[in-house]
Amino acid sequence: MSAVSESPAARVARDATGLRQAEVRTPRWLRSLRGIYVIWYRDLIRYRRDRARLAASLAQPLLFLVIFGVGLSSSLGSVGRGGTAALGGPAGSISYVQYIYPGVVGMAVLFTAMFSAMSIVWDREFGFLKEILVAPIDRSAVAVGKTLGGATQAMFQGLIMLALGPAVGVHLTPLTVLEVIPILFLIAFVLTAFGVSIAARMRSMQGFQVIMNFLLMPVFFLSGALFPVVGLPAWMTVLTRLDPVAYGIAPLRTAVLSTSGAPGAVTHQLASVTWFGWAVPSLLALALLAALGAVFLGFAVRSFRVRD
Repeated sequence: MSAVSESPAARVARDATGLRQAEVRTPRWLRSLRGIYVIWYRDLIRYRRDRARLAASLAQPLLFLVIFGVGLSSSLGSVGRGGTAALGGPAGSISYVQYIYPGVVGMAVLFTAMFSAMSIVWDREFGFLKEILVAPIDRSAVAVGKTLGGATQAMFQGLIMLALGPAVGVHLTPLTVLEVIPILFLIAFVLTAFGVSIAARMRSMQGFQVIMNFLLMPVFFLSGALFPVVGLPAWMTVLTRLDPVAYGIAPLRTAVLSTSGAPGAVTHQLASVTWFGWAVPSLLALALLAALGAVFLGFAVRSFRVRD
């Protein structure tokens, strides 16, 4: 009889109390895993629904590929050994369009990954981030979920750009695509973690955009995406070796061009990052990139754990 006469408000309060008690009984690590999944899934839904953003993020890499690739290749001809430009396409060379194509794929990943962290500033301004931070999960779950969500979006952007390979003379096999996917995700993870670590401390969208625009272009141009990082002046050589994106672009270019018909020696010469003349292997470059991603993620986690 009492259950029948229970008011709706009392029923809601009883249900809420039961949910809170069940939540408390759930291990904290399990709640954090659920929080990571929810944040990751929410970012993917927003990415899938925002088709204008998807089209706009592909426009700039395509512009670079068309303007730089077609325009400069007509002047430079081809890129040969040692990064020298030779007209007429001599033996043992690859076209400039083929060379910059992996760099343009990396560009799509770079811009999507860095600006995906902007959603943190957006959520803070509209109060959604505050609701997440007061949830019964560890704050580190927010950083991890945002990083994984942004990295997944950026990886998809890179995979879409891979579809243009045959149009520029780069023929990809299914095995090559499977090799490229983890490389794209690792590059995206490092860049997203870096962006999240910055966005976690920002309070305005304008400030975040200014910082990102200040960092993005030097990081991109010094990565070797548009020109070989060999035969450069000493000061620029140092900057390219300090650019973390260079250690992602080099293995990506090696994997993509390995099936394009380019001579292996030329691909190795143009795609590698060297230390005092020693070519850094792709596995070592990716290991360094993974370690840097862990460091950036640690900064992001620490930024979220600091109380506002």
